[in-house]
Amino acid sequence: MRNIDIIKAGDCLPELIEQSIDGNDVIITRGGQPVVKLVPITGQKKKRHFGSAKGLIKISKDFDEPLKDFKDYI
Repeated sequence: MRNIDIIKAGDCLPELIEQSIDGNDVIITRGGQPVVKLVPITGQKKKRHFGSAKGLIKISKDFDEPLKDFKDYI
């Protein structure tokens, strides 16, 4: 976690923003008291690509067969 005074923060704001994006906590203080915390905005999802998991998933040939454990319930 990095604490920086508000006056010094104005001089190096782009650097502080990059640190925040990289996952480091950045606290801006005034008179030694914390007043602002820089937090990256999350939730921006990457666009999905059709077929990107092709070949990664395998389904057994008997996946739709009744389960032996549930024979009494069928």
